[in-house]
Amino acid sequence: MLNFRKYIYTRFYETKYFTNGLRVHCRSGLRISNLNSSCIRCLCHVTGCDLSHKCTDGYCGPFYISRVYWVDAGKPTLPDDDPNRKEAFEDCARDYNCSIRIVESYMAKFGKDCNGDGVTNCFDYMMINFHGGRACSEPLFLSPQGLKWLAHYQQCRF
Repeated sequence: MLNFRKYIYTRFYETKYFTNGLRVHCRSGLRISNLNSSCIRCLCHVTGCDLSHKCTDGYCGPFYISRVYWVDAGKPTLPDDDPNRKEAFEDCARDYNCSIRIVESYMAKFGKDCNGDGVTNCFDYMMINFHGGRACSEPLFLSPQGLKWLAHYQQCRF
């Protein structure tokens, strides 16, 4: 049996599907099921959403994105930038719109039902942001930082 993952990148009015059932729209031209503007704002709120945040300990911008996260997302950049330029990651991650494209691309790649409720929604995307795309099923209440994220999510959930 062949085991493959089909990635769908849709542009404009074209609609396609991931093999994991996610439908794809967003600023990047992608549409990821249940990753709408309210969810994006909530994900930003959960991380602190400090629009003036530069980079601290390798985490940059309002979503506190790491270089590894950016690479996993496919190295999105500001328009006309080169992803191989040393500062391309920092410049994109610090720009609100570009950082949204990073999050969208990351979720297009790693989006899945992390809590086993049968739906991939904003809570799952928040868990993916906290644990990373490969280990999102771990409960958030096991660490002080996870508890903080849960409290912030409860403030903005829709």
